[in-house]
Amino acid sequence: MIKTKTREEIELMRESALIVSKTLGEIAKVIKPGVTTLQLDKIAEECIRDQGAIPGFLGLYDFPNTLCMSPNSQVVHGIPNNNPLVEGDIISIDCGALKNGFYGDHAYTFPVGEITPEVEKLLKTTKESLYVGIREFKLNNRVGDVGYAIQHHCEAQGYGVVRELVGHGLGKKMHEAPEMPNYGRRGRGKKFIEGMVVAIEPMINMGTQRIKQHSDGWTITTLDNLPSAHFEHDVALLDGKPELLSTFAYIYEALGITSDEEIEFRQEALML
Repeated sequence: MIKTKTREEIELMRESALIVSKTLGEIAKVIKPGVTTLQLDKIAEECIRDQGAIPGFLGLYDFPNTLCMSPNSQVVHGIPNNNPLVEGDIISIDCGALKNGFYGDHAYTFPVGEITPEVEKLLKTTKESLYVGIREFKLNNRVGDVGYAIQHHCEAQGYGVVRELVGHGLGKKMHEAPEMPNYGRRGRGKKFIEGMVVAIEPMINMGTQRIKQHSDGWTITTLDNLPSAHFEHDVALLDGKPELLSTFAYIYEALGITSDEEIEFRQEALML
C-alpha cells in the first residue's frame, strides 16, 4: 500500500534529503586518486551526525557502514574498504540519513580524476535518464511510465538496464511501496497519487544488464565486469507534478559545475 505524506511531512523529508545532498557535497570536495572509501565513509558519518541526523544505512539490514561505495563494475551496495581510488575510476556513492522520523536516500556516480570518453558517456546518459524518468512521475501516470522512459533512453544508447535492483517508495521506512523499476511498459503498474514520495534511481551498465552478487552478501557487480553508473533523487508528487527533495547542487558547487537541470522540478528556487 502506498503511504502518502502531508505537506508538513514532505518538508521534513526534504530536510532529510538535503542532509544527504550536503553530505555528498562534502564527499565531492575530497574525492580524488589515493583516497580510500573508508576515509570517505568516516567523513560522511561525521557530516550526517553534525546535521542532527543519523546515518540511514548504518545497521540497516545489518549493513556495516554509512555509505554504499561501488566503484567501476560494482553496481550498488559495495562495502567501504582501505583500497585507494585510482585515476580513471568511477564510483557510485549512495547515502541515507534519518531525521525527524523520515529517511533521505540519494546517490551520485563520481569520476575520479580523468575518465575515458566512453565512461563519461555512460555517466551522462544515466543521469539524463534519471530526469527523463522523473518527468513521468506525475498525477495519474503509472510506475511503468517511469520505467519505460528510463529503459528507452538508456537502451537506445546500447546500455544494459539492471532488472533485479529498483527504486522504491520512501518515508518512515527506507523502502516503502511502490517498487520503481528502471524498465517497464507504459500504462502498467501502480498509479501515482498526490503526496507520495519515491526514490528514483537508474542503475545502468555499459554492457550486459546481467549482474551477480558476491559472497559478502552485499556487493553487486556486472556479469561482464564492464562499468556501471547509478544516480538517485528523492521526489514528491505535489500539485500533480514531481518536486525534487534532494539536489546535486552541493556536488556541483564543490566540483565547479554549472547546471540548470533541476529547475523544472522545483516550485521554489533552492537556497544553498
